[in-house]
Amino acid sequence: MIVTTTENVPGYRRVKTLGQCFGVVVRSRGIGGNIIASLRTIVGGEIHEYTQLLEEARRQAVDRLVVNATAMGANAVVMMRFDSSEIGQMMSEIVAYGTAAVLEEEK
Repeated sequence: MIVTTTENVPGYRRVKTLGQCFGVVVRSRGIGGNIIASLRTIVGGEIHEYTQLLEEARRQAVDRLVVNATAMGANAVVMMRFDSSEIGQMMSEIVAYGTAAVLEEEK
């Protein structure tokens, strides 16, 4: 599966556009991580617990995006983007979305 943030993929031509596809992940920050992160905000700097949480959530969202696109019959996702938001004060939502497409190698 080709996943790209661009509209076109060099060396390939788009045979069919299948429509939008996405992968969604909602992750909760555990109480322990929140306590450690709160302590880190006192001194400043990167909050590694949240960075790790969001990196894992992005990877999982892309994995789900690929599953969704595959189910649609795609072999590529073009114009892939991420979006994120908070739900309440304890959860983060990460969405990976793009356009499912069928690409063919140029001859």
